[in-house]
Amino acid sequence: MKKNIFWLMGIVAMLAACESDNDLATAGQVKMTFSVQGDFDVPEFGTMTRALTADGKQMTDLWVLDYVDGTLVQQLHQTAEDEDFGTPTMTLDYGSHHVYFVASRGKTPTLSTATHTIMWASTSDTFYKDYSVNVTSGTSASHSVTMERVATKLTVAILDEIPAGAATIELTPATWYYGLDYVTGTATGAMTSEPRVMNIPASYIGTTGEVTASIFGISGTAKWTTDVTIVARDGDDDILGQATVEDAPFVANRSTKYSGNLFSSGGAFALSLNGEWDEELAGTW
Repeated sequence: MKKNIFWLMGIVAMLAACESDNDLATAGQVKMTFSVQGDFDVPEFGTMTRALTADGKQMTDLWVLDYVDGTLVQQLHQTAEDEDFGTPTMTLDYGSHHVYFVASRGKTPTLSTATHTIMWASTSDTFYKDYSVNVTSGTSASHSVTMERVATKLTVAILDEIPAGAATIELTPATWYYGLDYVTGTATGAMTSEPRVMNIPASYIGTTGEVTASIFGISGTAKWTTDVTIVARDGDDDILGQATVEDAPFVANRSTKYSGNLFSSGGAFALSLNGEWDEELAGTW
């Protein structure tokens, strides 16, 4: 009888050990450091910090949002003042994760985890990545994340002479997107007929073909179109010149440029597409 009892106790102990080993295999954490990469400028050789700059201008914010089964489990927001800006560290539980990365230099950002969006009062260059990772005991602690540009840009070049008294240039798209859905990577927060105003420096008065104005928006990878109104005003807010472009095309990672006369009838605005903003950086190791 005693032998049977010891035998049963042995079986129970083995089952408990198996169950414990299984728990250890499926429950745990890995501390990960993400090295954020993308169409960013490369720091000079010997530089110890990552600048996260594009077109020579530094990103100001980086968001990292960790989701498991569609539920937000943790988030991190870095700014350019942080020492580890661009190399965030998170501890992830074992299992499948979608980690969403957003880097931008847009002004006055507002994050809403309820609608999984980031909205900006004024949009600028922005990058995004949905990074999928299955975390196990063998998962590396270091990960490189390549982000893609989700910004589009409108540039207007004024070809004729800037008259005396000219003070501002207004670019007013009929539709423009000021937000990003960081789960889907699509543009959101559409605003209609919202003017973006830029000052004309006094030094440009009397010059010809030297004034350009640009604005950024958020865009997905599918091309879309909108009308754009260009208006020049004097210091009293009176209109000095204006033009309208119909069905201007936009898409992520592309600059759309129009040029033409604004103050004279010398010609309509003409469209040109700049294509990709940055050439590929080639190197060896």
